[in-house]
Amino acid sequence: MSIYTQSMLKDDALKDKVIIVTGGGSGLGKAMTKYFLQLGAKVTITSRNLEKLQNTAKELEAETGGTVFCVSCDVRNWDEVEAMKEAVLKEFGKIDVLLNNAAGNFISPTERLTHSAFDSVLDIVLKGTKNCTLSVGKHWIDSKTPGTVLNIVTTYAWTGSAYVVPSACAKAGVLAMTRSLAVEWAKYGIRFNAIAPGPFPTKGAWERLLPGDLVEKFDMTKKVPLRRVGDHQELANLAAYLVSDFSAYINGEVVTIDGGEWLQGAGEFNMLEAIPQEMWDQLEAMIKAKKSS
Repeated sequence: MSIYTQSMLKDDALKDKVIIVTGGGSGLGKAMTKYFLQLGAKVTITSRNLEKLQNTAKELEAETGGTVFCVSCDVRNWDEVEAMKEAVLKEFGKIDVLLNNAAGNFISPTERLTHSAFDSVLDIVLKGTKNCTLSVGKHWIDSKTPGTVLNIVTTYAWTGSAYVVPSACAKAGVLAMTRSLAVEWAKYGIRFNAIAPGPFPTKGAWERLLPGDLVEKFDMTKKVPLRRVGDHQELANLAAYLVSDFSAYINGEVVTIDGGEWLQGAGEFNMLEAIPQEMWDQLEAMIKAKKSS
């Protein structure tokens, strides 16, 4: 077994911490929730689909022996977010960590998107993150309790990316919010950090984004210098560290976990990776010949 598929922190690293994970019913949100539970946290998972949340909760509680609380919440709606926060406080008496993970995306030429489709992504990713952050953050400030916020962004939050323009705009906003509030709210004992994951395949999301045989045609491992995709436990390890007290001096940081993917795409001459060794030998010989002539 590869070491990166194993748990990183000590068993009680998140003991008695109360964590909210938006979009926690499936995919990466579910993977992070599972690890938080294994480390002793009590976790509230939220999404619009209560039945899916309840199935996830039952599964994770059976696997970990932890406590999962489910709250149906559309993060786009301020009143629902406020109600979710109050429900968590009533259930557990406190909130220690907010993980803004809920997201939406369309892979599409931008001119094919309706204005409402564009709005939908902005509303879930940027407005939803703002709603949860303001609601929980104001509670922490009013009650004079410290807190930690972890936001899930993407590497194209700073590079931009064609064909996912609404998501790029929204994630860039979330990254700016992370860095801005890390400074502004530090005086209240509230830390902000972000994770920018590369390819971490989740069955549902990738099938929705790349239907049919497109998943096979677009082999993500070729875009990653390490020539593999991420394991969910690797992301869970990083998330758990960043929400734990071990990372108490990390504030305003975005940690990229993508095997070097965005850097491979960014370097002007990185495509020279495709040149075989024999051709490099020929090029070197030609350069030497020119120098000696």
